[in-house]
Amino acid sequence: MDRFVEMQTFCAVVDAGSFVGAAEALGLSKATTSRYVGELETRLGVRLLHRTTRRLSLTEDGERFYARSREVLAGLEEAEAELHSRSGAARGLLRINAPVTFGIRHLAPLWGAFRDLHPQVRLEVTLADRTVDLVEEGFDIAIRIAALPSSTLVCRQLARTRIVLCAAPAYLAAHGAPRLPADLASHTVIAYSYWSGGDEWQFDGPDGRVSVRTRPAVHTNSGDTCRAMALAGQGVILQPGFLVAEDLAAGALVELMPAYRSVTLGIYALYPTRKFVPPKVRALVDFLAERFAAPPPGW
Repeated sequence: MDRFVEMQTFCAVVDAGSFVGAAEALGLSKATTSRYVGELETRLGVRLLHRTTRRLSLTEDGERFYARSREVLAGLEEAEAELHSRSGAARGLLRINAPVTFGIRHLAPLWGAFRDLHPQVRLEVTLADRTVDLVEEGFDIAIRIAALPSSTLVCRQLARTRIVLCAAPAYLAAHGAPRLPADLASHTVIAYSYWSGGDEWQFDGPDGRVSVRTRPAVHTNSGDTCRAMALAGQGVILQPGFLVAEDLAAGALVELMPAYRSVTLGIYALYPTRKFVPPKVRALVDFLAERFAAPPPGW
């Protein structure tokens, strides 16, 4: 049996959490998949997996072998990609991480167009607002929205978005509009949990930078939840233009204290620092840079 096939099959079983899932991913029968892993264990003389009727789990030897196997397979894929790059063809699995709201609203509509241009690229898109470790978690590229990108990664700025303080007309009719940052301390605030400043909101105004300690009625890790509650007249939010620009243009939300500005953030494509950038990564970065070259009004 080819050692590479055994290794690939074993890793597929671990990733899928079952022989059935691995068989489907590899296009093999369950019996063949199970046999390959069994032959691998026989050849190595160790048990790699604990098997029960309900689940699979790695043994201590299995954990070590899985980690090394992943390194070998990743190295092989990169070596193949380097050879393919001579022809300029983008191909293979492209693992992408992006923030949830931005990924749904502004990236999801683009994946079809990218696949039309690069049909040999398979996409695996993971949405999460936490900051992932690209190398540790095996992502090829991440989209991040931040004041400054990580200095340990290669990055390209795709666009910029300002952070907007806003509320619905119904809320303002009932509670009045804050005129100064200090007024926010007495307003109902819907806060984004991952905001870098926490509940301390800073603004640049006519007399320089000022800050206010808000007292949020709601904390949520979802920008869409903040927006929905604001639209329902529940409070004041501080959210990016790419999320609220259409609401502001339609009058469903009203920008507050325009003389006091919050930060403007960059929208970046980041990928691990390497001497060789796979064509699939370069193709996606170029594609996104072109698509976001002229961001919609209000961003």
